[in-house]
Amino acid sequence: MPLTEKVLVARHSPFNPIYLTEDRDGLRTLRFSREGISQSIVKLDDPEYLALPYANVLPYCLGFGEKPKRILLMGLGGGTLLRFFHRILPECEIDVVEIDPDVVEIAKSHCGVLEDERTQIYVEDGRDFIERQEGRYDLIVLDCFGPESIPGHLLTSEFLHGVSKALVKEGVAAANIWGRNHNRLYEHMLLTYRDVFEDVYVMDVPGPGTKVFVAQKHRRKVTREEIQKKTDWLPMKAGFRPTDLNYRNSDLERLANGSVLRD
Repeated sequence: MPLTEKVLVARHSPFNPIYLTEDRDGLRTLRFSREGISQSIVKLDDPEYLALPYANVLPYCLGFGEKPKRILLMGLGGGTLLRFFHRILPECEIDVVEIDPDVVEIAKSHCGVLEDERTQIYVEDGRDFIERQEGRYDLIVLDCFGPESIPGHLLTSEFLHGVSKALVKEGVAAANIWGRNHNRLYEHMLLTYRDVFEDVYVMDVPGPGTKVFVAQKHRRKVTREEIQKKTDWLPMKAGFRPTDLNYRNSDLERLANGSVLRD
């Protein structure tokens, strides 16, 4: 971590080392190892602030469906996406599932995360949680990372069938995914999403080589004009706009090899 950052929290949870730092501008960064990548960057006085590149792209998944009335976030981190969606969707109910109780405690004590009448946080394995749900959510965001990658049991066809079952008929799932240059399972993961969902789009994230998969239970062409119309109200302060979005149907992705991931 940069020498200019002050360490606010350094502990080992049952799952990961956890480090929370603060820089000179007051930005708080959560990492799962001392020199690890930034899992979340939080600006306490501004829930709409999105620093990480993927976080600036992921909200455009709202352009693939109607405004959600109920969202599930799988993975809490520092609570950046929770606080963002809570602010911009004042009538939406949000559930969060996070396996690590220490992450939840730090997010609440140091990152401005609150539970209220619209927000509930469940401390358990995301797969156990998702397998109990059926037709509840308009949007499910999959953002579960350990120090290096997504846990294997959250990659398989069986898990994604549970995600699909938990969505309403017109629901959308959005997943934060490392791209093929940093992820040996990328093609397998994309094939698995395509095996479970009727339609999958890929949104490119500028800079770090990550992607956002947007999966739908029904096949429907989504145009740039539709995404722009449905998301032009988003308060994207980093300057990333719908016109900057590079996305395509996953049918256009060139896959050299790979197979569906199963339990």
